[in-house]
Order: sequence, then C-alpha cells, then structure tokens
Amino acid sequence: MEQLFLTALIVAIIATIIIVPLTKKVPKGQVTNKQLVQTVIFVIIASMIVCLAVIYITKIDLHWTVFIYALPVAALLGAIQSVGVERKLKGLLLFASIIVLGYMLSAPLWNANEKYNSAKMDVQVELKPFDEKQTPASVPPSFAKNKMKKAFGQVPNTSFYELGNLQIQKVNGEYVYIAPVEFSGFFKWMNGDTTPGYFTMSATDSSDNPKFVKKEMAYVPSAFFNKNLERHMRLQYPTLIFYGAPQLEIDDEGTPFYIRSYGEFISVRDGFDVKGIVMVDANTGKSEKLSIDEVPAFIDGAVSPESVSLQNSYYGKYVHGFWNSLFGKKDVKLPSDEGTEANVSPVFNEEGDMYYFTDFTSPKEGVDSMLGYSLTHARTGESTYYTGNLEDSYMDSRGALEIVEKKFIEKQWQGEMPILYNFYGEASWLAPVLDSNGFLQNYFIVSAANPEISAYGTTPNEALKLYKTALSRGGSSVNGGTSDAKETTISGEVLRVYKERVGEYTIVSFLLNTGQNFIISSQQTPLAIYLEQGDEVVVTYFATDEMFLPVKVMQIKGIIGN
Repeated sequence: MEQLFLTALIVAIIATIIIVPLTKKVPKGQVTNKQLVQTVIFVIIASMIVCLAVIYITKIDLHWTVFIYALPVAALLGAIQSVGVERKLKGLLLFASIIVLGYMLSAPLWNANEKYNSAKMDVQVELKPFDEKQTPASVPPSFAKNKMKKAFGQVPNTSFYELGNLQIQKVNGEYVYIAPVEFSGFFKWMNGDTTPGYFTMSATDSSDNPKFVKKEMAYVPSAFFNKNLERHMRLQYPTLIFYGAPQLEIDDEGTPFYIRSYGEFISVRDGFDVKGIVMVDANTGKSEKLSIDEVPAFIDGAVSPESVSLQNSYYGKYVHGFWNSLFGKKDVKLPSDEGTEANVSPVFNEEGDMYYFTDFTSPKEGVDSMLGYSLTHARTGESTYYTGNLEDSYMDSRGALEIVEKKFIEKQWQGEMPILYNFYGEASWLAPVLDSNGFLQNYFIVSAANPEISAYGTTPNEALKLYKTALSRGGSSVNGGTSDAKETTISGEVLRVYKERVGEYTIVSFLLNTGQNFIISSQQTPLAIYLEQGDEVVVTYFATDEMFLPVKVMQIKGIIGN
C-alpha cells in the first residue's frame, strides 16, 4: 500500500506542476502567493484522489506508460491556464505527448517481430508415444462442472453461493478438477463474508463423485471492496502487469491459494511476456510475489492459459511480420479455439507435468487440415511446436469433432476437449463424447492422418484397446512409436483365453504354447468369440515389443469361415 500512495503522490505532484501556472501569470492577470499555494495544495489533493479512485475502481496498473493517456489532458489544461513562455512550454509538452500517445497506440503495427521472437518455440516432429498403462486426464470440464452443480447441496447456506471457474491440477499425485464456491451477489457477500470452500473431482475417472472441502476463503474474485481478489492484488502490487484471470490452486494439505500471472509489456503498452506470479492465501489475504523460478512445487499452472493463448497467436500470425498476417499470409497458422481454457487445453505428461495443448490450422476458410500443434509447459512457459509427419496431412481438432458429430448424428451427441496423442505410433485425436444433457457417454479416438480409422469405448483405456485393433485392421503399424514393425505369421495351440466386453465388441486376449500373448477384437474377426483353450490357430500379427501383440488375421482350425 505504501508504494501505491507514494506513486499516487508523485503523479499528483507532476500533474500539479503541469496544470498550475507556476509563474503566477494567468490570462486574467496574476495570482498572489497565497492563491498559488492554495491552488497547488488543492490540485495535489484532487489529483491524488482521482488517481487512487481510478486505480481502486478500474484496478488498472500504475506502470509509467499508463500516464501517457492522461498527459495530453494535463498539458492542455496547463497551457490554457498559463501565458507567455510557460504557455509555449506546456504547448510543446502537449504536442510531444500527443506524438508519444500516437506512437504507443500504433505499437501493434511495428512490434510484430518482437512479439514473434518472444513466442519462439523449439520445433520437433512428433510427440513421444503415449504409455497405454497410463490413463489420460480425459474427463471433460463441462461434465465435471455439471456433476459439481448437482452436488451443490453439500454447501452450507447454498442460496448464498454459486460454482466458480473449474481448473485441473495435480494434488497428492492425483489429477483432479477444482472449483471454488463463489458469492452469487453483493448482498450475499454482505451476509456471508467468507465462502465455505471448494469442490474437487477426479479428472481421469468419470464415475468419481464431487467432494466438497470445507476451507473458508475471504479473498475471492466474487467478493467486493477490499476483499475482492483482483483489487487486493492490485493494491498490494500497483505497478505489476497482470494478464489472465486469477486461478485457484490447492497445496497437498488442501489449503487454497489464488495465483495470477504477471509480466512485462513487449513494447510500450502492447503485448505480454510472463515473468512470475502473485500468490494470495485465500483465507488470510497474505500475498507474495514470486518469479517463475520461485514458484512452489504444488502450483501447476503458473503461466496463465490466457498468456499462452496470446503467445500462440504471436507465433502463428507474426512469422513474417504484421502486414503479412493481414494480406499475404505466407506461413501463417492460426491457433485453434477448441481448447477448454482460453482456447488451450491443459494436459499432463508421464512425469506429471502440466502442459497447455493447442493445434494450429490454416487461415484459409473451409480447410480443416492441421499445420502443427504446440505444448507449453504450464510452470515455465517453455513451448515446443510439433510439425507432425510432413508426409501426412493431419486433421485438425475441428475436423475431429465433426467426425464425432457424424458418428453419433442420430443420438445428437457432441465431442469436446479434443487432444492429440501419439497412440501406438499414430497421431490420434481423443475426445470425450457427451449427450445433449451434458452427460459423458464414451470416449472416441480417431486417427489424425486416416480419419476412417476410429474406435470408441466407455473409458479411455477401453477405447485404446479397440483402437489398437482398428489400427491393425486398417493396415497401420501398431507399435510403441516406430513404424517398422514386421508382419509375421505363426501357428500354435491356445493355452489360455480371456474375453472382455468393451462397448459393442469383445476383446479376446490369448496365450499360445509359443509363449506369446495376442489380442484381437470381434469387430475385426467376429468368429474370435468362439476361441477356446486347446484350439489350434494360425495368427498373422505385427511383431512389436508389446506384451500383447496386435493380431491382423486369425484362423481357428475346425471353424468354417474364419
């Protein structure tokens, strides 16, 4: 707060020097010493009040460039009040301030290269193959929020509150959605004073039920006056440049903290480059400014999704400058708007680190081919751009959702939150499918390069099993990330059989007397459901290093038609 008042005082003094005629000469004559002192005191106090009121109401930053907007007004008032040499000097100040203001407002026309350089990414071809033993965080946020709303009866004094914004996070090694309970209006805030807590729900298990955690929070986005979270941050750090909405983060003990990304303008008051966070204890209001390197381990999303989305737009649009982004559009690529948070989607890698995923498409209308995709580390802001296999034409996220829509057109189900994975060496879209009421129905996987290859199941892992057999049936090389698996034929006796119903089909796993394990779907070979222990089979499969080898063709001796 001391910094706020000191800055406001400095601004008030400068404004007074510009506005008040210090030579005491005015158009109507000359003011006395007493009148000059009274005027100076009045303008200083009035300027401080106006400055503090604007900051308090608008929550705008006190970065020096913000005063460029007010400088021409002050210089004009000063020129009007003065005469002689002082008027000329203030007239020159007015002229100069208008030029500087014009320069500042025109920044987007000339700083495109700086924006692009700030957003430059490491370039690679393809993601590492996904470990099928893992479960992707694939519960869509709209479904989780729907379940939380239905569980809102757990909240005391329910009528005072409403559900806040959802965010995914890793807590105690588990991927969960977190949503704060917020005030539903001014009078509810007056009566409630604090919110009672937040909801958590698994981000990988759609059958999980939301749990309400009682943790009082006084400093929240929906509070008013000094308890309003954004105002509280601004009053503590008046000169910081914030970008993106505050987000709730929970430590491993369940204590709620709000964080917000701060950074620097690319040039004057245009663009943004993240540098750290401000962290606020939601109960006590204790605030702390932390650089990116100092962010605590429990915080996953130090870099706001809004700033990542902004950087993606810089990288895609300004590869050859500003004017090329409007006219020639050479090498321009547009980030998708299918993300779940500010046009990006949070995902976790095998090490448990959170990234923001975005795919890029062509600026040409009616084209649904993907030009590449990016992953941005949510703690460090470091980004990697993946070109994909340049010999293939990958479908973008919008195209994947259209395939889901066509697949379930009669039921009017819709896909949501499409994420690109490397499943068995194939770039593939995974999208949860929801019905018209927002309930999760299944998970749909489709090849980005071969849209005719797809599968769906009630869980991501079931869909993966079916997708593996669909890839084999489609002639793709199912493997752990390479494309050189050889097709091999072998015969033997079945020692063990395990059958599992997955969606509309049956997955058959079996062990041969050769010591090898195989997997096949009844979607691919319908008569596989008759396979029994002791049967003699001839199997054509892809020789990969997986425990269960994907079967392309199988013949069961003694069964006609296989």
